[in-house]
This record gives sequence, C-alpha cells and structure tokens, in this order.
Amino acid sequence: MMSVSGQLPSVDRLAERHPGLKLVIDHLGLRSGTKGEQAFAGLPELLKLARHPNVAVKASALPCYSVEAYPFRDVQRHIRSVYDSFGPQRMFWGTDWTRLPCTWRRAVTFFTEELPWLSAGDKEWIMGRGVCEWLGGRRPERPDPARPRPAARGRRRSSQALRGSGSSG
Repeated sequence: MMSVSGQLPSVDRLAERHPGLKLVIDHLGLRSGTKGEQAFAGLPELLKLARHPNVAVKASALPCYSVEAYPFRDVQRHIRSVYDSFGPQRMFWGTDWTRLPCTWRRAVTFFTEELPWLSAGDKEWIMGRGVCEWLGGRRPERPDPARPRPAARGRRRSSQALRGSGSSG
C-alpha cells in the first residue's frame, strides 16, 4: 500500500518495470489537506494507471476531501471515474476513520447506500472481497448461526495430544 500524492509518474514507471508486483495506491493518490476540486485535480493521472493490471486503488478517507456534508455529493462523480477505470475488483474501500468528518456508519453507508450505480456485486468487491483476493487470501466465510462451532472441541483434543506426546517416560 502506497501513499503517493504527487508521485504517480513514479508509480507508473514502477508498475511498468515490475508487472508481478501488486501495488495499491492509498487515498486515490490524493494530497492530504486538500478539498473539493483541488483535491481531485490529479485524478486524470491516477486513472491512467488503470492500464496496469498490477495497480489497484484504495478509496479511503474520501469524506475528508469533500466540501459538502454527507452524502458528499461533490466526491461521488470522482469515485465513479475511478470505478469506471479500475473496476470494482481493483477498487478497495477504506475509512482512515481517525480523521473522518463523519461517523463510521456514514463512511460505510456512503459506499453501500449513496452510490446508486454500484450493483450488489460491485459493493461486495469494493467493500472487502477485492482486497482479500488481491492479497491472495480468501474472503472469510460468514458464520452460520444455526451451525454449532466445533473449534472448542478440536482445541481440547490438540492440547491433550500435546501433553501426551511429551510424557514418553
């Protein structure tokens, strides 16, 4: 993950030279402390990086770049541009919640309820599946509350086996 505001040409060269290296540009490459159109002035440069399949973006802290209150309508068209360029599989949601000008819930619903052009599948990718697959891991399965959890029994057996294996007198 890279915070690279002002350094997108360097990322372009790095992505070109190392196509097997997965890069994630944090905060869409936006410069901290800027807002509104000034914050998104470099967006065309970011969108060019979508040509590299090894580059993804993290759409985090976006409410911080808005000059409007929730639902941050001035930011929404920029998110759409990023979505159109990178797609939902290479666009990861994030909050940077310690500096948000809104609640955690609103940071979530900004993506899950206020961007009507995102399908349910797109939201699944953006809100977690994409980053899990990008990093090579599997998305955690949601627990089925009707199914008993066998983990406690398995742990007991493992610890008993360990105790037994050390006492071979």
